[in-house]
Amino acid sequence: MSALAAAQPADSPRVRVEAAFALRYGAPPAFVVRAPGRVNLIGEHTDYNDGFVMPLAIDRALWIALRPLAGGQVRAHSLDYNEDMQLDLRNPVHGGPQWSEYIGGTAWALAEAGHVLAGWEGVLAGDVPIGAGLSSSAALELATARAFAAIGGWQWNAAGMARACQHAENAWVGVNCGIMDQMISAAAVADHALLIDCRSLAVQPVPLPVQTCVVVLDTSTRRGLVDSAYNERRAQCERAARVLGVPALRDVSSAQLAAAAQAMEPLALRRARHVVGEDERTLAAVQHMQQGNAARSVRCLTPAMPACAMTLKFPVLR
Repeated sequence: MSALAAAQPADSPRVRVEAAFALRYGAPPAFVVRAPGRVNLIGEHTDYNDGFVMPLAIDRALWIALRPLAGGQVRAHSLDYNEDMQLDLRNPVHGGPQWSEYIGGTAWALAEAGHVLAGWEGVLAGDVPIGAGLSSSAALELATARAFAAIGGWQWNAAGMARACQHAENAWVGVNCGIMDQMISAAAVADHALLIDCRSLAVQPVPLPVQTCVVVLDTSTRRGLVDSAYNERRAQCERAARVLGVPALRDVSSAQLAAAAQAMEPLALRRARHVVGEDERTLAAVQHMQQGNAARSVRCLTPAMPACAMTLKFPVLR
């Protein structure tokens, strides 16, 4: 067991997967990989509009302890669900436990992207609350990508892995999500938020102001993107962009939107106002954080506070 694992609580996911792996296979794992969940500080409904987001990785993650497995197979056991899955990499198909769809989809998307996949067997567990809006699914996808990268000896390409995992969620799982969740899990930097340009996938670590911290509260309200209005809202934003004659709402300024407002239907205008204002507010928050101005940063991140005028003009997307 590594020094890091030894320093962690006995019930931590890393300790649990390493111990369960040794018990199951009679030897320590060849690799232990992880991918974190995330909380988004600012930039809601902007990622699928090619806009700007500023998420932050949290200290909760999905862990996989694994070793190579011959024969083009993946076999995994989930400690959280006490279930097993098996996947034939030569012919991945749907089926098995629900959580296994994220592993199968990631394998399929990586192969679609041109990667040669090698088999592995392992044990997984995590402490990202499921359905709490902290991206437990993206953590599982990126941990799976890291497992394949470790087995295959690939150099980690955060943007490439994030795009493949987004493709898995879009085309395999059926959630038409943007890139934010996968990108922050793939490219997070300790003690920093990450400004992500969701069009180019350029990233910029943004330090938290001195003597500030982020507290994440789990209200126990649960949701699933597959069952939510997420796909519908994305389609509404795309229709608004078409009305405005731009590839995405990211390409519209507040002045342009104001000029076109009379020609837009109320719902399309409401969606566009939120996205345009949120992009501008995100970039303002980054500037304040880089200057170490905690008060202005918090006001930009809090819709009820007036320091960023965009907050008052462009209400939350509902």
